[in-house]
Amino acid sequence: MNKVRIAVLCSGGGTNFQAILSAQQAGMIEHGEVVLLISDHKDAYVLTRAMRNGVESAVVDVHEVPDRREREERILGILREKEIGFVVFAGFMSILSERFTRAYEGRIINVHPSLIPSFCGKGYYGLHVHEAVLARGVKVTGATVHFVTEECDGGPIILQRAVEVKEGDTPESLQKRVMREAEWVILPEAVELVCKQLSRA
Repeated sequence: MNKVRIAVLCSGGGTNFQAILSAQQAGMIEHGEVVLLISDHKDAYVLTRAMRNGVESAVVDVHEVPDRREREERILGILREKEIGFVVFAGFMSILSERFTRAYEGRIINVHPSLIPSFCGKGYYGLHVHEAVLARGVKVTGATVHFVTEECDGGPIILQRAVEVKEGDTPESLQKRVMREAEWVILPEAVELVCKQLSRA
């Protein structure tokens, strides 16, 4: 069986990237293989994770290449060169254009730290999501894995998982629980689901 070649795009620490690699090493991702990490920050810790796990990495730094169109061209060039069949956004903070998403239509997914359609779209990323959840007083939050389209956080939903908001939560404590109980669970599951579909196409 030819496994789908996966590239993960990440801007920061890479905990979701690690969750995917751990699932792959445990045999939970049978139809795909992570072969490439791309970061838009040259000092991102995720690059260290990639090196430790023997995954090739590339950097297209947002500060060194500030023009979005040029960054996208470089990233697309790397994806084509490495014959990538599936792209996973795992804490990737750059919003990409319709031109980019069309190039990998139906083959890009993202994990978002809320139950879409709540607390999503422009401005809702990282701790901002959890701050908004607590400010609104909702009792249940969670995470969503969805296909990436030109509409920010607007693509079809693949998987969701709910997480209880507890009394006394801070944005930081809630963020950690959502990652541990939802993101790190459903993202690897979604990767395998989509790879299985792509391998049959």
